[in-house]
Amino acid sequence: MRLVQFELVNGLRRVGVVEGALVREVQDAHTVRDLALAAIEAGISLEQQVSCLGLGISHDYAHLLASLRILPPLDHPDPAHLLVSGTGLTHLGSASARDKMHQQTGDETAMTDTMRIFKWGVEGGKPVAGQVGVQPEWFYKGDGSIVVRPGHPFPLPPFAEDAGEEPELSGLYVIGHDSKPYRLGFAVGNEFSDHVMERRNYLYLAHSKLRSCSYGPELRVGPLPQHLAGTSRILRNGEVVWQNEFLSGEANMCHSLENLEYHHFKYSQFLHPGDVHIHFFGTATLSFADGIRTQPGDVFEISQAEFGAPLINGIAPVEASFTPGTMGTL
Repeated sequence: MRLVQFELVNGLRRVGVVEGALVREVQDAHTVRDLALAAIEAGISLEQQVSCLGLGISHDYAHLLASLRILPPLDHPDPAHLLVSGTGLTHLGSASARDKMHQQTGDETAMTDTMRIFKWGVEGGKPVAGQVGVQPEWFYKGDGSIVVRPGHPFPLPPFAEDAGEEPELSGLYVIGHDSKPYRLGFAVGNEFSDHVMERRNYLYLAHSKLRSCSYGPELRVGPLPQHLAGTSRILRNGEVVWQNEFLSGEANMCHSLENLEYHHFKYSQFLHPGDVHIHFFGTATLSFADGIRTQPGDVFEISQAEFGAPLINGIAPVEASFTPGTMGTL
């Protein structure tokens, strides 16, 4: 089952199930978060909760996408209660892509640390079920205010040195009233980052991640295939300037999803009831590693057949939200 959140022409929200070219409304459902919390309270699965409510009116899916009325497939009414985070060096080949960036500056320390963490993941990232494996690289990306709707452009701040795509699998979670994390499912994501800044020094990774992101347009409910193959493309003036396959799923990872989830949710500050978490699981495929430099007006298109419609976003410059010398004092 694949779910979307969307707006009606009057701005009211709905949840829908994707059925081919149509989206069918879930009766009396306005947000996926509320749907999930109700399922947790009832002790049933998300799919069972949808079945209990039933399906109603149908909408043309292509029209919803074209009219930009599709929302991220999971959000929170208060953006401060949505945490976006991620893990890196989780996929086979990801260390090579990272090193390729740092090699251009001759940063041997960064390259060594990259390979060391990757090696730890290969050796201990897939422990026996129920056991704790080695912890991955982890980063904070932002709260719900950085999430960009499918179809909308990523804002490019004046201080940005790059606007690079990262095609990834993202996990979507809600914290139940019992303070336990519940995985709703997965979505295709674009963990948009600043690779030029990161390349200057690997300790700038934290800065490079403080950008917008997007995921969706669909939430895939249920187990994930072991092997996933998708396509990441960059279009400029309607023409493809770069395209590559990207792989995901545990068959292509050096960490198990369970291990990555444990090392995120082991922290008690991430277990506040009602909160939403979006977690990016990493990638081994970057256009930046192939020498591509994006520019305003470019369009990213990330697709995987198992997740339905592709995730499409552009790039648009924005004004600075804060400048030197404008700090208020009390």
